[in-house]
Amino acid sequence: MTPKILRQLWAVVENSQTKTLLQMDDASLVQWLAHQTTTQAFLEPNETDFLTDYIQSRLSLIRDIAYDRQCS
Repeated sequence: MTPKILRQLWAVVENSQTKTLLQMDDASLVQWLAHQTTTQAFLEPNETDFLTDYIQSRLSLIRDIAYDRQCS
C-alpha cells in the first residue's frame, strides 16, 4: 500500500462525520471507509485487500479519534 493511499484514508477519516464513524458496526465501517478511499483513486484488487486489512487493524484508533472529536 502506498503512502498516497494511506494519506487518502486518513483524510477520509478526518473529514467524515463523527456520528458516521461511531454508529456503524465494524464490517460496515470497514467497507464504507474502503469505498470512500477507493472513489478518490483507482486501486488494484490486491491494494484494496491491503486497505481493508489495514482499516480493520486500525478500527479502534479510528473510533478513538472520532470519540475524541465528539467530546471536544
